[in-house]
Amino acid sequence: MDEIKRLGGDPASEWEDRYGFSRVVSVGPLVLIAGTTAVDEYGFVIGANPYEQSVEIFRKLGHELERAGLTFADVIRTRMYVTDISRADEVGRAHQEIFAAAPPAATMVAVPALIDPRMLVEIELEAWRGISPAER
Repeated sequence: MDEIKRLGGDPASEWEDRYGFSRVVSVGPLVLIAGTTAVDEYGFVIGANPYEQSVEIFRKLGHELERAGLTFADVIRTRMYVTDISRADEVGRAHQEIFAAAPPAATMVAVPALIDPRMLVEIELEAWRGISPAER
């Protein structure tokens, strides 16, 4: 049986301990990264619009992937939660900029609100640890 590995965020969010979740969970080749927003370690939300927040979120997700020894090319699924679906193109543009070369399965849904009203987007992803980068 594969060992389950759990990592807190780097930096951790204030909600990880409060709500009891790990930022990154891996089991065997599957790596899950929990919903991530554009809030920084000081509680500030980076980005004034959905595009800017998405760019910051993908920066953070890229860092978490690196910690797990992966890249965006290893991502097989994304889920994007937006508070205003009329601005979906902004989130979609940031997604396309990251995944143009290797598009994952993706879902975008509108939600009434996120945990902090300043947050406009939350993104989670799943990645697959397949062959090593040297073998690609």
